[in-house]
Amino acid sequence: MYTRKAILPDAENLRELISGFSGDGTLLPRSLAEICENIRDFTVVVQGDDLLGCGALHLYGTHLAEVRSIAVWPNHKGIGAGRMLVDALLEEAEQHHVHCVCLFTRIPEFFAHLGFAEAKREELPDKIYKDCASCPKLHECDEVAMYRGELPHFAILPRPRELQLRLRQPLVKIER
Repeated sequence: MYTRKAILPDAENLRELISGFSGDGTLLPRSLAEICENIRDFTVVVQGDDLLGCGALHLYGTHLAEVRSIAVWPNHKGIGAGRMLVDALLEEAEQHHVHCVCLFTRIPEFFAHLGFAEAKREELPDKIYKDCASCPKLHECDEVAMYRGELPHFAILPRPRELQLRLRQPLVKIER
């Protein structure tokens, strides 16, 4: 079992894998065109000729990158493929001199074991501006924001006009 960067012939398998986890909202759906356009963001874990899982690293700048679309086929869970993917993506972020890697998840326990800590959504404004502003679950998000490294002190993406939120106020009320 090993990781490698995804190539265009992997795109259909990635679409199928991701769509298997997007029906229930675990992952954001990704069209084949979107996957092809962003294929260089993806890393895959393979064993022999079998693609076991995938993940992507979205770069915002040296201040922030996001791990996204982490998925492993159900029949390959529990063998370390997910950890291999995250490790490969963290190594890639390090090669780009990224100071903070974030992600949004419903399985924070898995990522906590990999060194991620919980964050407030407003501490990751680039992620909010890029994806969350258009998400129907914006104000009732059930994902946990997590990060590893140094939280960014600035954002480079412009704040969308339709996003009328103050960064110092939580996007959702988090009950603990």
